[in-house]
Amino acid sequence: MKKELNLGKEKINKLLIAFAVPCVISSLINSIYNIVDQIFIGQGVGTLGNAATNVLFPLVIILSAVAGLIGNGGAANFALKLGGNKKEEAAKGIGQTITATVIASVVLCTLSAIFLPKLIYLFGCTENVFPYALDYGQIILIGAPFMIFYSAVANIIRTDGSPKYSMMMLLSGAIMNIILDPIFIFGLNMGVKGGALATIIGQMISFVFAVRYLFHIKSVKLSKKHFKLDKNIFKILSLGLSSFITQSTVLVLFIFMNNVMTKLGAESKFGSDIPLSVYGIISKVNSLYISTVIGISIGAQPIIGFNYGAGNKDRVKEVLKKVLIVNFAFGILFNVLFAFFPTQIISIFISKDDASYATFMEFAELMCHSFILVCGLNALEMTTSVLLQSLGKVFKATMLSFTRQIILLIPISLLFSLGFGWGIYGVLYAGLVADILTFIFATIVYLSEYKSLSKDRESVSYKDEESKLTYKGKQIIVTIAREYGSGGRFVGQLLAKDLGVKFYDKELISLAAKESGLSETYVGEEDERKTTDYINNNDDLIFLAEQKVIKDIAKKESCVIVGRLAGHILKSKKNVLRVFIYNSEESKVERAVKYFGVSKKDALKTVRKINKDRKEYYKYYTETELNDMKNYDLCFNSDLMSVEEIAQSIKEIALKKA
Repeated sequence: MKKELNLGKEKINKLLIAFAVPCVISSLINSIYNIVDQIFIGQGVGTLGNAATNVLFPLVIILSAVAGLIGNGGAANFALKLGGNKKEEAAKGIGQTITATVIASVVLCTLSAIFLPKLIYLFGCTENVFPYALDYGQIILIGAPFMIFYSAVANIIRTDGSPKYSMMMLLSGAIMNIILDPIFIFGLNMGVKGGALATIIGQMISFVFAVRYLFHIKSVKLSKKHFKLDKNIFKILSLGLSSFITQSTVLVLFIFMNNVMTKLGAESKFGSDIPLSVYGIISKVNSLYISTVIGISIGAQPIIGFNYGAGNKDRVKEVLKKVLIVNFAFGILFNVLFAFFPTQIISIFISKDDASYATFMEFAELMCHSFILVCGLNALEMTTSVLLQSLGKVFKATMLSFTRQIILLIPISLLFSLGFGWGIYGVLYAGLVADILTFIFATIVYLSEYKSLSKDRESVSYKDEESKLTYKGKQIIVTIAREYGSGGRFVGQLLAKDLGVKFYDKELISLAAKESGLSETYVGEEDERKTTDYINNNDDLIFLAEQKVIKDIAKKESCVIVGRLAGHILKSKKNVLRVFIYNSEESKVERAVKYFGVSKKDALKTVRKINKDRKEYYKYYTETELNDMKNYDLCFNSDLMSVEEIAQSIKEIALKKA
């Protein structure tokens, strides 16, 4: 469906439904997995059983984070290689992703099993809860490798164009878990062990679906050789780092909250077990809200990113308005439920026959009326964070995500509970204050980004003085890769003029814009800031467009092409002369000041930054080093020769080669 819909012209409502609904369903399935266990264990075991599942939840987060690190990275690499029609490399990426997943899951789960008792206490367990948590954890770890595997593979399945299969894979396991929970917990009287057993059987079902799909991948064909690991796995992992960092933030917060709930709860009338149990329940119910909002926002991400890149700012603003309205609607709904119906919600998770029922419900109501009293406001922070990612502002998005969990909530909790001496009540009201402050900060960021969409960017022109096209001989193509400040562009201009062929540098921006469907202004801006810190889907689209443009040019005319990885793109073409130009750092600084208008004060820093970015960008797309002399036919040090002499030398060799 995604391939058939026109992101730039289709009705926004239709696009949002098509993209967001599968994301929401997939996110909700993961949340339901955790909630189902919580409900049946709460009813069958009580407060201590609920607390046990909460204590083990940080372990689940760790496992999910690793699955996301490998799976998201593998899917991103898969998409990039398919886009470049590099099917062999795409297959190799999938094979390495699977191998890395298997190794990581076995190692991680083995270490977790060995250190499980210590981990349980690290996660905030009490003496009363410990035996339940240990029983639950020992069984959960048996199924953990299956969970890591199918979670990672789910990303690849979606990228392969089978989102429905991925959804059914996750749904089948969740349904099995729901069916088996009451049978094991109540029918067989297995308690927390029954809940854990039901969970891992559900995970095994999803695992079977995942393995089955690997034999029927549509885009590539896998063989044994593709599963061998090499250094490329580090690049794959780097592509999934963003989701891993986000999950790690959640992990830190959960461990912190578990520990303060038990320690400060022990000093209150509620005791240590009830706050630990209630926090876990409310967090998991709240995850339904978070999953919905994040799912809608992520579903909107490709629509926002494409239209922003295409210069359709009005469509971007329309998407943002609608996403924000829908997300706030869900936020208000959950806020109302938590504020006015806390006892009805929480009573699902505990039997009225439980001895601690009254105290349990009292704390649950207190938490709903303090810690998450204004949780609906979080819709803005989550929406804005995904918006920033869509626009390629990953660092800014990450910092916004950190705002509530790390920057505000933890320090304010410590200040209120220990500094002011409010105990556990301080932690509860810290959540309220953190939500309000985060909302204010997110509002400022959102409005700033929204207003920037209304500003007209200055039009840019990249037309240089064209050479007189006098060359009539056999086709000559010269590609010039260069360090910033080496004079490589000047060499290219002189060479093209002397040869009488077309010169391509900034001119490629206009051609790539037409090929990609993105605006020329946007492509120009991305060209200026080429760095792996900001790589997003549109950057990949630009690279693929430039690649096609360069190959098309090379088929029909003689020319000189500067930059754009042209030497790598045309490396298999026989009549291409690949040149690299470099020089000393002192000369680079001097040239930057003299020719590029860089101040003497900032010149060294600018030279180092731009060359570092160029090297990383080159390596990201070519998997080789920019300054590796083996990649070129000719290499020149512009400290030893003038740009005129270098251009003349290249001309002579190029004519002989032709």
